Amino acid sequence: MQFQVNNSPFNQEQVELLNVLLPTLSQTQQIWLGGYLSALKNVGPDVSTADLAAVGSPSASENEAHPVEITVLFGSQTGNCQELAAGMSRQLEERGFKVALTSMNDFKANALKKIQNLLVVVSTQGEGDPPDTAIQFKEFLYGRRAPKLENLNYSVLALGDSSYELFCETGKQFDERLAELGATRLTNRIDCDLDYDDPAAEWFEEVLSKFAESQVSVQVQPDAIVSGGTEASAFSRTNPFDAEIFESMNLNGRGSNKETYHMELSLEGSNIHYEPGDSIGIYPENDPNIVDLLIEETGWDPNGLIPINKKGEEVPLQEALRNNFEITVLTKPLLQKIAAFTQNPELQHLVEPGNEAAVTEYIHGRDLLDLVHDYSLTGLPASEFLPLLRKMPPRLYSVASSLKANPDEVHLTVGTVRYETHGRERNGVCSVQCADRKNPGETLSIYVHKNPNFKLPEDSSKPIIMIGPGTGIAPFRSFVEEREVTEAEGKSWLFFGDQHFVTDFLYQTDWQRWLKDGVLTKMDVAFSRDRAEKVYVQHRMLEHSKELYQWLVEGATVYVCGDEKNMASDVHDTLLTIIEREGSFSTEEAHAYLAKMQQEKRYQRDVY
Repeated sequence: MQFQVNNSPFNQEQVELLNVLLPTLSQTQQIWLGGYLSALKNVGPDVSTADLAAVGSPSASENEAHPVEITVLFGSQTGNCQELAAGMSRQLEERGFKVALTSMNDFKANALKKIQNLLVVVSTQGEGDPPDTAIQFKEFLYGRRAPKLENLNYSVLALGDSSYELFCETGKQFDERLAELGATRLTNRIDCDLDYDDPAAEWFEEVLSKFAESQVSVQVQPDAIVSGGTEASAFSRTNPFDAEIFESMNLNGRGSNKETYHMELSLEGSNIHYEPGDSIGIYPENDPNIVDLLIEETGWDPNGLIPINKKGEEVPLQEALRNNFEITVLTKPLLQKIAAFTQNPELQHLVEPGNEAAVTEYIHGRDLLDLVHDYSLTGLPASEFLPLLRKMPPRLYSVASSLKANPDEVHLTVGTVRYETHGRERNGVCSVQCADRKNPGETLSIYVHKNPNFKLPEDSSKPIIMIGPGTGIAPFRSFVEEREVTEAEGKSWLFFGDQHFVTDFLYQTDWQRWLKDGVLTKMDVAFSRDRAEKVYVQHRMLEHSKELYQWLVEGATVYVCGDEKNMASDVHDTLLTIIEREGSFSTEEAHAYLAKMQQEKRYQRDVY
């Protein structure tokens, strides 16, 4: 673009100078110049431009020759932290910074003392555990080899789930430990709940302001840092796609204690792409009956307008409660906020320090309707009360299909949650919506949740071992379907478990066909309720310990999907036992062997 005298406030000489200078400036130099001019406008009359240029601002040429280096380190289990870190790194690079984006699993920890600027994005699993990819980095930080870090500037973004007592515990530990080692906080840590878009954007905006003091005011939109950037589709977590339901059928036989639905959704027209190992996020709707009971209990006007986001968008209260706010889960932070807002003396007493056990007991199995009823929370202004609630979080379901085998479709395996507690029947928000209130021809709001930490090996000739009881079988259906289409040469071994062979053998005909065709090399099953002595997948693994270890020696990748608290822990211990026994290792050597597998991405878990 060329400046002209007739369309600018400059004289001819100034225009000529600008037209010579501006085309030669790099992006970094343009940013610095913009910040310089902005700051110049706001300084007092006693400050000269020469003084201003000399204060704390390296010259543009110095910036160009020595751009600020920033390491962005992420620890991610399901991919959220990785996606955020990648989005932030792109924005930093666009602003002229030199960025090193690294998973904690791949980071050479002894290089930490050479870093000057560090951004940490890390999640917490369950009750305070680090994600698998962050385990070794945490051990290093808390070990004797951790260096002094007086020259390090850092900031931590922590992701978690406030329904757990140790909310964002891993991020808190990293933040405190880095400070103990002498590092300096650039900004305060921010702890994000399931609804992490806005707080993550606010944290990043504050970080940017610290790194680019000379920049013009920076505005960061949540979409800019949560977007994966590689998707050709216009649909995303913040812009879900309405997918039509092709088919929904119960996989369990008559008499089963379970309901597990196989759902087939249309992706036609969305240009959505997914890979085996990814998940589909579904934005569910709250049960209309629970919403109506809550409105009746509170005395709220169902047609009153309620703000649902920071943009000020408003919808009728009944619609907001159905679609926008979580009302079926109570958390300690929520109780604290409501106690402070209502000034209810009984509720305030419950959340006092020292009553943590009572809070944990109360919130277990109860929802917002219980809270409103138990503490007579009526007559409160809905427009002020509802913003205290969490936004409706999406529910994630592993894809159970290969896109190559099923173009424009995605299949899911949804286990229905139903139980009774505190005198009321309770239902899983998303699972029961899918089972009871969504029929073929209707739609679900979905998006693809990428999970780069749960992927088939790049070398398809390598063997794989898949361990997935119950609905944990879903991603392995996508794995085997993908390997069938791509004609992968590597061996494959599946361990599956559930309650009863007759009623709970999910996708039985698929596995039998793949075994017959040689697509699946080997399968072992464990049905815990078919015999007096319960048998689980880890028992089957031990029965075949010698062969399983031989597969590991041959370079097999082990995949585990399912319940984290019990199954995944038991399987982990069983793997250690097999490695120790069959490899003639000590306990410490077995732990090191499995840790190395994890680092080499040969031990991957998708647990919940």
